[in-house]
Amino acid sequence: MAPVIVLDRYYLAITFLITLAYQLFGFAIAWTFQFDKITDLTGGSNFFILSLITLLLGQTFCARNLLTSIFVMLWAVRLASFLLFRVLRRGSDARFDSIRHHFWKFFGFWIGQTIWIWTVSLPLTILNSPAVSGGSEGSCDRPTFGGRDIVGVVIFWFGWSLESAADLEKYLWKASNPPKDAIMNKGLWKWSRHPPYFGEILCWWGIWVLCLSPAISPDSGLNSSARAALYSSIISPLFTMIILLFASGIPLAEKAQAKKFYTLGAEEARDVHAPDLPSGTEAEPGTAAVVDTSTGACTTAWDRYQSYLTSTSILFPIPPTLYRPLPTIIKSTVLLDFPMYRTLETEEGEQEARLV
Repeated sequence: MAPVIVLDRYYLAITFLITLAYQLFGFAIAWTFQFDKITDLTGGSNFFILSLITLLLGQTFCARNLLTSIFVMLWAVRLASFLLFRVLRRGSDARFDSIRHHFWKFFGFWIGQTIWIWTVSLPLTILNSPAVSGGSEGSCDRPTFGGRDIVGVVIFWFGWSLESAADLEKYLWKASNPPKDAIMNKGLWKWSRHPPYFGEILCWWGIWVLCLSPAISPDSGLNSSARAALYSSIISPLFTMIILLFASGIPLAEKAQAKKFYTLGAEEARDVHAPDLPSGTEAEPGTAAVVDTSTGACTTAWDRYQSYLTSTSILFPIPPTLYRPLPTIIKSTVLLDFPMYRTLETEEGEQEARLV
């Protein structure tokens, strides 16, 4: 069957309108009832909807189109269901505490989510569109599924598996009710402070690579505009990286962690001046500083957190034995552990977590 053309040959307008309408509907519910239960659900399910609609409209059910569409739907279902389960257990999402009751701030978040979904979906949207797949008229040999596509599959599956496993590890760790001064450094989290983010970045690079073959292959028969559209969809993985590295991902998570351990460290430091503790090296977690009986030195939760930062890569999974001795300049540039992540505002003024 011939593809269905809706508004434009790249499906850009129809996917944007669907996303905008769906997110505004979600905003109306969330604002009216003042809850966070559907926020991440509408985000993830929107990816699923766009994947399914563009695949059905495009009518090109070849290996590349099918696999890429299924991968995006699989990623969306896992993420949306996990985040929905988590927020149902918690009751609310602390990310929205400061904006939930402010109409324009809350509305701005939902518009931002609209832009995120539409932009990140672009590789698949364009691949399934008549401008790219319509010319093949159902043929699956322009170009055939090959080595470049397999590379995309491997990148996606590695990223998806990493993201899924890391989320599960973190959830099970929190469910075990660890001490409030405990640091999650088990499993994948021993090698990276944010393995789910690294996995998500890999997922979208894998999707882009999967969608790229028609633009590169001379056998695809695409015109220059269609090739340019596929190449320009690199904005999807790049936008994902920008969001996670500089906006709502790592910066928020790092500052929240730093503030938590700075506060705990200040409390523990004050407790050092309390009556002497029983002999031993460690006080009850979260109530006093750890005392090294061999040296008499005290370390607080803040000290231990800074040591953890020094030993654990912020994004790329790297064994601590290899990461710790690296020069700070390498960690803060090439390995993306930017100084801005370690700066926080406290009652005592601006503080910085040092890579000790």
